[in-house]
Amino acid sequence: MTDSSTDNSRARIRRLMPEDASVYREIRLEALQLSSEAFGSSFEYEGAQPLDFFREAVTKADIFGAFLEMALVGVAGYRTQVGAKQAHKGLLWGMYVRPVARGTGAGKSLVKAVLDHAQGRVELVQLTVVADNEAAQRLYRSCGFVAYGHEVHSLKQGGRYYDELLMAVALMP
Repeated sequence: MTDSSTDNSRARIRRLMPEDASVYREIRLEALQLSSEAFGSSFEYEGAQPLDFFREAVTKADIFGAFLEMALVGVAGYRTQVGAKQAHKGLLWGMYVRPVARGTGAGKSLVKAVLDHAQGRVELVQLTVVADNEAAQRLYRSCGFVAYGHEVHSLKQGGRYYDELLMAVALMP
């Protein structure tokens, strides 16, 4: 995928490279601190990891970054499901946009970049979103995602449970 900007966003979207590991680490740890309920991982776990952990992540995964000017303001990951019976499905994961960039279109540009990347690779892209996160659900619905399930007590943090909505969008061949 080449650098692009979609809709009215000023954000430049591109796939992160190994040399982006330190800025990816910074935004990932911020996401895990500020929106800890939204992720399966934890700040404690990833914060203890060396920079090579994040370098390996951007090397092995398809992680896209939204840049406003030179600052990384959002990220979203993509992976194809494993196994012959699930290889027709992809997963959008690790979506986060810094508070300063919310409302700029950066989030929608990231989702569209993931969907563009998935086009021709898979037939369906799935994601999970915390059921209480209405803003994220609106974003995903605006990109064509529909809810197909509700997982009760999907995540547990600090003695509190979080339900997640399961969402998917079918891609045109």
